[in-house]
Order: sequence, then C-alpha cells, then structure tokens
Amino acid sequence: MKDLKTIGIVGAGLMGHALAQMFSLKGYAVNMFDHDQEILAQVRERVASNLKVFIELGLVDEHEAETCIDNITLCRDMEDICSGKDCIIIEAVSENLDTKKSIFAKLEKIASPETILTSNTSAISITEISRELKFRERVVGTHFWNPPHIVPCVEVIRSEFTSEETFQTVLAFLKKVGKEPVGVLRDVPGFLGNRMQHALWREAISLVEKGIATAEDVDRVVKFSFGLRLAFIGPLETADLAGLDLTLDIEKDLFPEIENSTKPSKMLTEMVERKQTGVRTGKGFHEWSQEKINAKISQRDRILLKILKEVF
Repeated sequence: MKDLKTIGIVGAGLMGHALAQMFSLKGYAVNMFDHDQEILAQVRERVASNLKVFIELGLVDEHEAETCIDNITLCRDMEDICSGKDCIIIEAVSENLDTKKSIFAKLEKIASPETILTSNTSAISITEISRELKFRERVVGTHFWNPPHIVPCVEVIRSEFTSEETFQTVLAFLKKVGKEPVGVLRDVPGFLGNRMQHALWREAISLVEKGIATAEDVDRVVKFSFGLRLAFIGPLETADLAGLDLTLDIEKDLFPEIENSTKPSKMLTEMVERKQTGVRTGKGFHEWSQEKINAKISQRDRILLKILKEVF
C-alpha cells in the first residue's frame, strides 16, 4: 500500500469519472479506460463541472482543481491503465455479470498477479465475478456510493475466495484516502446498504400503492424526520437509545402490518411498463424537468459537502 502510485479505472461513466476525481485529488495518477470513446472523452469536462462546487465552498482552490484534471490520463486501450505492482484497478462498468466477468478475465491477463482488482458493483456477487479467475484471491468488491467523490462510505465485500491480505489492504487503503470503509464479511445480494435501502423503498412504494400517503408526503416524512438524524446516528444506535425493550414491543405489533412481499410491487412494475422510469423519462413518482434534475443534483452535492464539512 505504501508503494501504491496509480489507480486504474475501467468505465468512465456515472461512477468512473467521479472516482477518478476523488483519487486524483488525493495525489494519485489515474489511468482511465472505456470502450465508449465518446464517454471517455467527456471525463475531464465532467470532473471540471464536479469541482465547481468544491471551489465555491473553499474545499479546493483553482490550482488544485487544475492539477486534479491533469492527473487523469485517458487510455485508448485497457492494457494501458496499469502496469507493475504499484496499482489498484477498479472496474466501474454497467451492472451486468457477463460484462464484468469478461472484463476481469482480460484484466487478469494484463495486470501483475499482485495487482488488486476491485469491482464497484452495488449488488452483483463478487464470488461469481471472480469464480473462473486464476488469481481470484486478489479480487474484492468496493461498492462506492453515489456520488462517490462526496459520499464517504465504501462497502468492501469479501468473496468466498478473497484473501485476508487483499481484504485488509483495501480497507486500509480506502481509510488512507479519506473514505469510510465498512467490511462485508459474507458476499450476500445487496451487501449491506442496498439491503436496508430497498427494504425502505419497498415500504415507501407500498404506502403510496395502498393510498396511505402521496409520494410527496412519503418523501417529506423521511427528509424532515428520521432522515435528518441518519447522518450521525445509525439505526441500531437509534434502537439502543430508544430502548430495545420498546423496540421489541413495537415490532410485535408493527411487523405483521408492514410490507413483506418477496416480489416487486404491481404499481412499480406497471410504471416501468409505461416508461415512467424517473428522471430519464421525465416522470416517475414525481415529474422531472431537466431544470429540476440539475437543481436537485446541485442541492444534493452542496448539502452533502456542507454536512461532511460541519459534522465530520
């Protein structure tokens, strides 16, 4: 880890370009590759756009921003993203198991056997991604949360084959670069965060589907109640503070009533069939204009950065 100088990133899209920004700001040389040369060509422009709010809030200056962009090298071939042992490679392509397996098979051939390979998947099994590899003990999951250049948490997922050395090295490295790594000791679907997040979404969608509340009010009750404290008090800390005896009594009454379906809701399925998929089509549970999308993302980034600056 002390000798690590270069970060190789495969995939320059939503997560990849932001990961490049994050590591570059920490002084690492970043080599990026994407099969889509048009997306790859947009990386520096997208990073520059991301950095504007950092500059406005005084988190980086103009020189640091320029250096960050200069530290990112765009590679036309995957073979150019990393050579030698002083590198970690992060795969950040679309969520498709076959695509990821194909990329890792190629990475194994072009990277040093000591190079750690990670997948920025939010749900796909790291065990299955690495099952057919020769050096599968050096593969680990690193689920960065969007936007990864702001949100501190990274879930580090250990597969059935990941070595203890690889697991601990990645945890230590992410801590070194200022992230908040959490260890996922068993490779289960959804890992930690998405299991909890989708449990919340299942209940939220059910409340709207059953006519108990509007989508607007479901979102408001989260944003203006327990969501406010989740940044600094986790769910199990909250349970301890409330008292586990009280928690048990509430769950005895509540659990039979809350949504427990093992299939996606009928309402959600029908919305997708009608192409009401959210911001991409301009309509989901809410109406979305491009102006509203841009404003929401800008507000998100500013608030997150201010929370991190003040609270942490």
